[in-house]
Amino acid sequence: MTELIENPKAPRVKRVAALARKKERNETGRFLIEGPQAVRELLTYRPALAEVVYATTGTEAWQLELDRLASDAGVEIERATPQVIQAMAETVQPQGVIAVARIPEATLSEALAGAKLVAVMHEIRDPGNAGAVLRAADAAGADAVVFSGDSIDPWHPKVVRSTTGSLFHLPVVTERSLDAVVAAARDAGLETIAADVRGDEITDVRAQLRGGIAWVFGNEARGLGDAEREVIGRSIRLPIYGAAESLNLATAASVLLYETAFAQRA
Repeated sequence: MTELIENPKAPRVKRVAALARKKERNETGRFLIEGPQAVRELLTYRPALAEVVYATTGTEAWQLELDRLASDAGVEIERATPQVIQAMAETVQPQGVIAVARIPEATLSEALAGAKLVAVMHEIRDPGNAGAVLRAADAAGADAVVFSGDSIDPWHPKVVRSTTGSLFHLPVVTERSLDAVVAAARDAGLETIAADVRGDEITDVRAQLRGGIAWVFGNEARGLGDAEREVIGRSIRLPIYGAAESLNLATAASVLLYETAFAQRA
């Protein structure tokens, strides 16, 4: 067993905590994963990315499971006090475990190769929304998720937590240029479709979703602009049958991704 880390102000504790900042993530190519569920998914699905796990001592089921998974993956677990885990964490009440992992280096073309269903988040700023859409994409069987424009960093601790592990189940890449994303999607044989309230109603085009589709979801507040819609091509909307003004981003994305998954599996 490694020596217990007890000093919350130790240099390595500060280095881990610094990964909550985008600048540090960009410079080091590393990011934080907090909580038993997310660390479990990291060690199960992407163990090669994991560098070190910091965990409190104990015999709870999650601790024993993470010990086994880390051992199987050849990842070191360093023991730390709750105060040290608190100092490392971005959350106010961490759950006793934090991992440091390398940011995947997959390219856009690699992520889209052979894909049938892709979710593109363009200018998505809210970490909860980003995580919810990524989880929906994972659940619907999507092959990749792309963050484009000035979207929030997918490796932001709040995004990582909100995905509850889905971040490690499928390729996730970033690309600033929407034009580049659309071009790469088309090169991969995907039709790009904007989720937009000005588009065709999905009930009229449901049968046309059977081919490879890359859905583009715009900013939570303003959606997609005319120039962006023109680059993407087709636009599709969900009908509102009740009195609600609109659907929120994550809900709309979930429905559209599942509609496409249903059509592709029909």
